[in-house]
Amino acid sequence: MSSDIKPERTLLGVSCPACRHDGMNGFHHEPSVPANSNVLLDDPAAARAFPTGAITLGHCPQCGFISNVDFDDELAEYSQRYEETQGFSARFLEFATDLATHWVYRYDLTGKDVLEIGCGKGEFLVLMADAGIGSGIGIDPGVKPERIVTQHADKLTWMPRRFTAEDDDLVGDAIVCRHTLEHIPNVFGFLSGIRRAIGDRLDTVVLFELPDTQRILDEVAFWDVYYEHCAYFTQGSVARLFERCGFEILDLRLEYDGQYLIVEARPVAEGTIPRPWGHDDLERIDAAIDHFAREFDAMTSTWRSRLAALATDNKTSVAWGANSKAVSFLAVTGDHVAGAVDINPHKQGTYIAGTGHEILAPADLARLQPDLVVAMNPIYLAEIQADLDRFGVAAELVGL
Repeated sequence: MSSDIKPERTLLGVSCPACRHDGMNGFHHEPSVPANSNVLLDDPAAARAFPTGAITLGHCPQCGFISNVDFDDELAEYSQRYEETQGFSARFLEFATDLATHWVYRYDLTGKDVLEIGCGKGEFLVLMADAGIGSGIGIDPGVKPERIVTQHADKLTWMPRRFTAEDDDLVGDAIVCRHTLEHIPNVFGFLSGIRRAIGDRLDTVVLFELPDTQRILDEVAFWDVYYEHCAYFTQGSVARLFERCGFEILDLRLEYDGQYLIVEARPVAEGTIPRPWGHDDLERIDAAIDHFAREFDAMTSTWRSRLAALATDNKTSVAWGANSKAVSFLAVTGDHVAGAVDINPHKQGTYIAGTGHEILAPADLARLQPDLVVAMNPIYLAEIQADLDRFGVAAELVGL
């Protein structure tokens, strides 16, 4: 498609989950994708037969928010089978440690009480305890307290369930929410519920981390579009949501090589208009959506052709990082990929939802000797190369 032709968009009969504007514009559709990306599956047949759902990305021209309007919350399983942690990566652990320490010191949380909504496997709250918080509550349907080893066990409480607005008694001096908002279909209801739970405790700081959608659109990163992520934010759209829900932005920035949005905010008194952050990116979002729609087919075809050519030459390729990105990537290219590698030992020996690829340990590559390793996230290239060298694997390493 010529770059000067604006891709067609479909007017969807739904209201924006962020601002309630009536009339989102559909720009991307995938009729059948795995409904979960991080559920551990012990049988390849069960993995291939895993439930699927549809993705229709709708864009709100009023606030810039992007949502999967076909998302069905009942299909998205968050349970003890869910294994999402990135904490086995030294690179990620360094980032998380620095962020936890920064938040504790910047917002004077030493000796204070912290609630983490969507705490995953608990690593970040432990890091905040290491940095000096007085106590922490982690709430998440997939948390496994038996896996958490820390000298601060007496400071930390774990609740294996979802947060609700009625959990006002859990609110302390800070609320942390990392990589959870993008999983919430009703983002306005969720964030408004947090604001109601805070009540008149206006000193409570709210600290969020979530993926940056501007990068996904600009890079046509089709592997970062998957069913579990039903909410997609840019700096402008997330600022507008927070302000609409009664928060004032203290800082809003990109971290982790521009992949993550960091949002730091405080509640304002009821009836008070928050000071606007002032990041108007509506035109940029609109243009990036057109770019994504124009280039999506070419990007997927390029990767499919590259991996098919390798297979034709009797060469082997593997994906590194058996995560949500891999589920989307392998759904497009998986016929020509031998498996997925992950350093998380809890994933090894299980199978990828949708395609049924086995999740391998890095040591398995010494036997497999692949010709190409595709890193699902280029920020880990140095770590991956070190493991390839350690196991005597002379494969070409490329990042998405």
